[in-house]
Amino acid sequence: MHLELRPLRLAEAAAGKTPALIVLVADGFEPGDDALSALIERARGSEDFKTEAGSVLSSYGAARVAAERVVLAGVGDGSAAKVRKAVGAAVGALKGSPAKALTLCFAQSADEGALRAATLALADACYVYAATKSRKKPKGDKDKAKEPPRITDAVIGVPEAEALREPFRQAVAIASGVREAREWANRPANHATPTMLGEAARALAKAPRVSCEVLGPKEVARLGMGSFQAVAQGSKEELRFIVLRYEGAAKSQAPVVLVGKGITFDTGGVSLKPAPEMDEMKFDMSGAASVLGVFRTLGELKPAVNVVGLIPACENMPDGGALKPGDVVTSMSGQTIEVLNTDAEGRLVLCDALTYAERFKPRAVIDIATLTGACVIALGGVRSGLFASDDGLADALLAAGDRAGDLCWRLPLDDDYAEALKTNFADVANVGGRPAGAVTAAKFLQRFASEFAWAHLDIAGTAWKGGAAKGATGRPVGLLVHYLLGQEGVAAAEPKPAKAARRKSGKGKRG
Repeated sequence: MHLELRPLRLAEAAAGKTPALIVLVADGFEPGDDALSALIERARGSEDFKTEAGSVLSSYGAARVAAERVVLAGVGDGSAAKVRKAVGAAVGALKGSPAKALTLCFAQSADEGALRAATLALADACYVYAATKSRKKPKGDKDKAKEPPRITDAVIGVPEAEALREPFRQAVAIASGVREAREWANRPANHATPTMLGEAARALAKAPRVSCEVLGPKEVARLGMGSFQAVAQGSKEELRFIVLRYEGAAKSQAPVVLVGKGITFDTGGVSLKPAPEMDEMKFDMSGAASVLGVFRTLGELKPAVNVVGLIPACENMPDGGALKPGDVVTSMSGQTIEVLNTDAEGRLVLCDALTYAERFKPRAVIDIATLTGACVIALGGVRSGLFASDDGLADALLAAGDRAGDLCWRLPLDDDYAEALKTNFADVANVGGRPAGAVTAAKFLQRFASEFAWAHLDIAGTAWKGGAAKGATGRPVGLLVHYLLGQEGVAAAEPKPAKAARRKSGKGKRG
């Protein structure tokens, strides 16, 4: 989807030819002498249209308006959240139309938060998954009217466009990253294997400043990633450990490391999941997809930061060689783990990736994972769960989420929660029972993250939607990108870190 920013006032928008025109109208709108102002005033006077967020009114062939279709959409107070809701409703009103292009304009001034929200909401609402669909639709296909309009070009108009060029550029790049994440998370497991994720990462390395290395089973074995290997051993699909690097700053600046859970399909292993909705376990690599999305955006924005992306990718399958409840495995850190439940596999692949992250001498490490159903129960699909060992890192992520409209909520890491992970047969158990399941999962990961500032984002409730709207959301790409953009000046101002490890990714000492 091509997005363009133009300076547009209502009179210019009314005169511009376009298949569809969306006009965002805020509370307190003051009309001018143009045709669109007259249309808005008539609609408000008849009470067919209100400026409250989500209210829409569609018209065709409006007098003195060049656009074929006009959708008026209320944005309430004009806040980012209200704009996001309005754009989604307005694009929904165009479903079933033949429009391939549209213009979206603000009826009044807009700040950068509103512009960013409109850009991302437009890209989100016009996204259509097609990777595994046939090209041709049968004649009389009734589902056609249910699909989002296949918009390929969109103009966003604001009166003060020149002052908003940079926020718009950032929003377009983030939209590209969100789309990348959605595309890979939406693909079924046979179209998104660990090998395919490795190929997707290599494709991203074609961008300036981005490099990629993909390790296979032999390299992972040499690294001593026994916990990661154990999860993969029940599948015929070979594991992959993906290492992405973006170098936008001086080599002396310590990187931020992003670790994305890449379980490309999760049956639960021997602790088999129930059949209903098991198909949604293709989304269990949404953490990995979000890392791919972030690197897509980094390649476009080219910020002055250093970032490493680590993706442990494999399937969790229940064949005769699969991991069994009660098995004890040895992680890359040397810690032993009793596997009480093979469906708690995400933490088993992440712990080895966290240990691997130490070699980069990172300024911060953030892991992203669809980790626990308990987090879904706690926070639903509104906010991602945030756990952090460092208050400054937690505050920065919370602020980034607010700025991006990609919200998270900090949950506790009290040491008392770790008591549930004690076992007589290993250093730690991989589960601690049902109470505070999201917290005990985070406490497990924290054991492997003591050498750096660390945060864990549990996106089990926010990475995808179920039901009629089933599909990946692309979260938390926006949150992560805003966090990284906020680190540009901070990283440069910090003292030079201790001598960074320069070992090649597939070699070197364990731990």
